[in-house]
Amino acid sequence: MRHHHGRTPDGEPLADAQRRHWQEVHRANPGMYGPEPSGPARHAAGVFRDAGASRVLELGSGDGRDALYFARSGFTVHAVDFSPAALERLAAQAVGAGLPVTTTVHDVRRPLPLADGSVDAVFAHMLLCMALSTSEIHDLVAEVRRVLRPGGIFVHTVRHTGDAHYGTGTGHGDDIHEHGGFAVHFFDRPLVDSLARGWNLVEVHPFEEGELPRRLWRVTQTVPA
Repeated sequence: MRHHHGRTPDGEPLADAQRRHWQEVHRANPGMYGPEPSGPARHAAGVFRDAGASRVLELGSGDGRDALYFARSGFTVHAVDFSPAALERLAAQAVGAGLPVTTTVHDVRRPLPLADGSVDAVFAHMLLCMALSTSEIHDLVAEVRRVLRPGGIFVHTVRHTGDAHYGTGTGHGDDIHEHGGFAVHFFDRPLVDSLARGWNLVEVHPFEEGELPRRLWRVTQTVPA
C-alpha cells in the first residue's frame, strides 16, 4: 500500500500526523519506555565523558529516561521534543530530583533553538529515523553540527534497511514505512555516510533492540577540532 509522498490519505502532512500521534501516545502511556536508560544512552555517556563533554543536547527525548540518566551521570542536559506532554513529565522529574535539565518543545524540522557551538555533545535515539524526509534529515544534521563546538560528538541511532519492517506496511516513499501508526524512515548505509560528510565518522555499530527485534545502527561522528 502506498500513499502520496509525505502525506496521509486525507492529505495531512505525514510529519504533522506523526506529531499528533506521538502526543496522544505520550498522553496515554506516561513513562511508556520505563525508567531505565536505553543501551545507546549508556554507551553515549561513556563516550561523552571520555571526551570531556559537559553540555549535552538530547533530540527527541520523550519523557526523559535518557535525559535524566545523562543528568544523573554529571552532564548538564538540554532536552528537546515535539511533545509538550512528554516534556512536562520530564521537567517535573528533573525538578523533583534536583537535576540540571532544561526542556524545549521543538519540531526538529525547524532550526534548533540554540546558539552556534553551544553544546559539547548531541544524542538522538531513533529521532533521525522518524517521519522526516531525506532533505529534512540532512538539514537537521547540519543544525546539529552548527550547535556543536569544534571536536563535539554526535551519537545517534537509526533503524536500517535490514530491519524486518523495512519495505512492509504503508509506504510513504523516501524509504518511509508506517506500522501501527508509527512511521519510520529506514536508513541505508549511503545515507549514514552522506550525513557524516565533513565530519569524522568514528563508528557505525549494528545492534538490536526490543520486539521483532528492531535492527539499528548506532552512529558516532565528531566535528573536526
